[in-house]
Formats: sequence, C-alpha cells, structure tokens
Amino acid sequence: MSVNPETAEAAAYWPILVYLVCVIATIIGMLGMSFFLGQRHHDRQMGEVYESGVPPTGPARVRFSVKFYMIAVLFVIFDLEVAFLIAWAVALREVGWSGYIGAMVFIGILTVALIYEWRQGALEWGSPWQETRRR
Repeated sequence: MSVNPETAEAAAYWPILVYLVCVIATIIGMLGMSFFLGQRHHDRQMGEVYESGVPPTGPARVRFSVKFYMIAVLFVIFDLEVAFLIAWAVALREVGWSGYIGAMVFIGILTVALIYEWRQGALEWGSPWQETRRR
C-alpha cells in the first residue's frame, strides 16, 4: 500500500489547525463572556488614573538621570554573567580544565570592566556638590 505524499503532508498539519481553532475559540469565549457578564457602569472615577492605591501627583513623563540607565545596563551585564556561570557550574565535570580557564578569563574580563566603570564614576550617586564637599 503506497501513501500519497500530498495526503501525508496535509495530515502533518492537522494538529496545528486544531490548535489554532482552539486558540481562536478560547479568545472568542473569553471576550464574549467578559462582554455579557461584565459590569457596565461609567462613573466619573472610572476615567481617573489610579495606580497602586496612590492618586497621581504629576505628569506621567518624568525625566530620569542617566545614572539610572547606567546602573540598569550594568545590572543586566552582571546578571548575564551569573547565568553563564551557573551553566558553567552545571557542566563543570564535562568541560574540565579548559572550561575552568575559560570561565576565569570570562570573570577576569568582567572584573576589569567593573573596575573601569567604577573608576569612571558610573557607580557614583552623589551630586557634584557632595563630591566637592568631600575633597
């Protein structure tokens, strides 16, 4: 008995079609139930911004110092370092001494980068006035 290649290829896609139909049915069901069962009241307070139990005190667009972004970037870099080191620690027996040396080179490069950032003042939070008072 020979299998027609076109029918075999079409048969391979039926699980995707069933999944797509289920997803669309779930979306329509949730939106429909929300529409029919949800509350319909339009008080004056419904249009007001209210976040975490605190009414807003100013505009939503606030300018932050670049130092916040520098700290965030440094956090991401060193967070990724931890992720790589955890993967290295899991595979420690398989990678052997060459993996150990590679990890030490990796830590060394990141340590040099941290010292450089520290020396450049990326981790300093004090205002210029405070820095002149310290001197």
